[in-house]
Amino acid sequence: MLDCIFCQIIQGQLPCARIYEDDRVLSFLDINPVARGHALVVPKRHYSTLFHIPPEDLEACIVAAKRVGAAVFKGVGASGLNVLQNNYRAAGQLIDHFHLHLIPRHAHDGFFTAWPGKPYPTGELDRILRKILPEV
Repeated sequence: MLDCIFCQIIQGQLPCARIYEDDRVLSFLDINPVARGHALVVPKRHYSTLFHIPPEDLEACIVAAKRVGAAVFKGVGASGLNVLQNNYRAAGQLIDHFHLHLIPRHAHDGFFTAWPGKPYPTGELDRILRKILPEV
């Protein structure tokens, strides 16, 4: 896609700090990192979200994320690593090209330290489950 920044990077029209590349995937450092070493893993073919990417390209991204994530973790001396993937604007997706974030973490870094979860009210879990199961 002509207006996709990741497609432009993949096609060599824009520079990147390349970490890893194969025939299906490109990985590079995020230019607006939330932590030093924050990397992205991007399929070379354009897919908007997780719901659009075919299994073979998703698998290639996951395999690359494992390899790059291990390198980032060791390279920056991290004590943890988040693998994040957002779909659509409401979930924080800013670039409409499927990608994985590999975010190295350090103790007490203050970034996303806990899920703000709370238990379902009585009966609500079963009601939600009944809505989801027919869609699987």
